[in-house]
Amino acid sequence: MNATSHSSVAPAALDGMRVLEIAGAAGQYCGKLFAGLGADVILVEPPGGANIRNCAPYASLPPDADADTVRSLAFAYFNSGKRSVTLDLSKPDGQALLRRLAAQADMVIDSGQPGALAALGCGYEALSQANPALVMTSITPFGQTGPYSAYLADDLVCLAAGGFLYLGGYPDSPPMGAYGGQAHLGGSMFGAVAAMLALTHAEATGQGEHVDVSMQECMVLAMENAVQFYDLEGTIRKRTAGVQRFAGTGVYECSDGHIYMMAGGIGANRFWGRTIEWLTEEGVPGIERLLGGQWQETDYLQSDEAKQIFMEVFGDWARHHSKAYLYSEGQNRHVPVAAINAVDDLIASQQLAARNYFMTLDQPGWPRPGRMPGAPYQLERTPWRAGAPAPLAGQHNAEVYGARGVAADDLARLVAQGVV
Repeated sequence: MNATSHSSVAPAALDGMRVLEIAGAAGQYCGKLFAGLGADVILVEPPGGANIRNCAPYASLPPDADADTVRSLAFAYFNSGKRSVTLDLSKPDGQALLRRLAAQADMVIDSGQPGALAALGCGYEALSQANPALVMTSITPFGQTGPYSAYLADDLVCLAAGGFLYLGGYPDSPPMGAYGGQAHLGGSMFGAVAAMLALTHAEATGQGEHVDVSMQECMVLAMENAVQFYDLEGTIRKRTAGVQRFAGTGVYECSDGHIYMMAGGIGANRFWGRTIEWLTEEGVPGIERLLGGQWQETDYLQSDEAKQIFMEVFGDWARHHSKAYLYSEGQNRHVPVAAINAVDDLIASQQLAARNYFMTLDQPGWPRPGRMPGAPYQLERTPWRAGAPAPLAGQHNAEVYGARGVAADDLARLVAQGVV
């Protein structure tokens, strides 16, 4: 990785790092993480653009908007800060160009089928011959090996295969997938961490490696302690959304939405006394119904009777107060209460505003700038940056290929042949 210098702007953490990202849904967040830290991430798309450019939802554009305008909000978010080149990898000249690009790269991100690049002469073994320090990060549904490795799978299938889907939803309904491509995001996040370890090793030793990420395995890890429950107790965790596990613990309605409260049950009994003191000070009607030794017993807190009583006392009172009030009063009394924020709450959040979390994306062709999440961390000396807007397909062909020694007339020929 070759460090670059900036006279007036602090260098980003990964300034000088060169990343090739073979366009795909499972790897685009991995590339974004590197781009935000200053790496030069080049998105390699087929001529005409990758399918990820068509993912909903879409920006609302005027009727006369240019046909090349980035319309997908998801694409604009995941690919800001990157450059784009087009390349038909099914053609020999396209394969040769990819090898030329990889010879000067630090890392390649690939989310295609295992063996697909190798069949084109562009697998890790081939690319690393000219660049031994190269790291390739492959993010696929089931990894590069095993009986499922050749299977096709989307995000929902990976959620299901990893067991994470089983825990989502309501007890009396089929499993429900979490919104937002969680398997893809999990694969990208774990892939980025593993890739940084491999890149650190490559920088120290000159020897790269192939990082093999299985999205199924990422989702198994996302199940937290479900596997341990089965291993130690023989218990299979179930879907519990909307169910009060204990009196005093769960989701409760309030005047402007909902809160989550944890005042009773395993690990929370120490909060029960504080909760009773709070409700007593508030003069909550029926507070005497929550007094007595039985409220310290886990078995009783799990009973329908206890849940019903607590709902009638606390639930009825909470409906007349706001999320902000209940959260503030709970914090003051060291009772775990959390507001369940909707999107409008996040946009108005003083905490997120204080940390300048949301970024403004001025995407060309959009009627107004868009607000999107920034980085969930801050680096004092090597700051994160949003980078340039998401590129058009092939927007950087001339500058990228030119820097790799492709003359202008050769590039024109490749364009005419449909290679670029």
